[in-house]
Amino acid sequence: MAMTLLRILAAAFITALLLASPAFAQPARDLFGAMHQPAAGPELVIGSYAKGCIGGAVQLPTDGPGWQAMRLSRDRRWGSAELVQYIESLAQAVAQDGLSGILVGDMGQARGGPMASGHASHQIGLDVDIWLQPMPNHTIAANERESLSAISVLKAGTRDIDPALFGEAQRLLIYRAAQLPGVARVFVAPGIKRSLCAINWRERSFLAKLRPWYGHDDHFHVRLACPAASQSCIDQNPVPAGDGCGSDLDYWFTDAPYRPSTSPPSPPLTLADLPNACKAVLRAN
Repeated sequence: MAMTLLRILAAAFITALLLASPAFAQPARDLFGAMHQPAAGPELVIGSYAKGCIGGAVQLPTDGPGWQAMRLSRDRRWGSAELVQYIESLAQAVAQDGLSGILVGDMGQARGGPMASGHASHQIGLDVDIWLQPMPNHTIAANERESLSAISVLKAGTRDIDPALFGEAQRLLIYRAAQLPGVARVFVAPGIKRSLCAINWRERSFLAKLRPWYGHDDHFHVRLACPAASQSCIDQNPVPAGDGCGSDLDYWFTDAPYRPSTSPPSPPLTLADLPNACKAVLRAN
């Protein structure tokens, strides 16, 4: 209890310093990374997935019926109530397929916002990473949750799936993830998308939500649409028409997407770059 109080007081002190007027040039990741308790009050999803924050966030329990959370030390198990409910629903859905459960990676920070590492998005409590490997049938020890690595499902040195690592369990997991209500996009490796396009699904509309993206060969990333009541939340544009298969995927199997960028890196976001309401989220108790 004493350690928790000290942690809250330290976070409040850091925030007071960083919110002083010269601090608008301070990287926002420092401000939000110092927060380990949600802003009090009702849920408020503010801004866009890569430039925003959240008030009234909910923490996903470490374990639940059909899920276990990984990398607990990062303190990134926070999100909207809709996101927590989505994870619970996904765990229930995959249990119907006989899967042991899901391993949950990063969600967001206690007040959202930019992170020091790992993600440009995950800022407004509507994103979650789900590992592709099945949950083991025992409780994972705390140290293993930090040290275990997610496993790539691609053949070494290629962009294609390895059938020994990506089979029926993974296909059903992604299918269930995309089919649940509220899902806007599911980011997967291009090879995963192409393998799912090749299946003769009875109903193929879910494939449109599967978007090829870099680095998603050992997990997939679910993004929920803005909750109806969140007027300050900015949705992405709808996914393009069609299922995104065939020639739409060709670009991702050329070298063009993987050439190193010649542009200088963008500077880190500051508090001034975020919606004004995020200042109140940081100041809140």
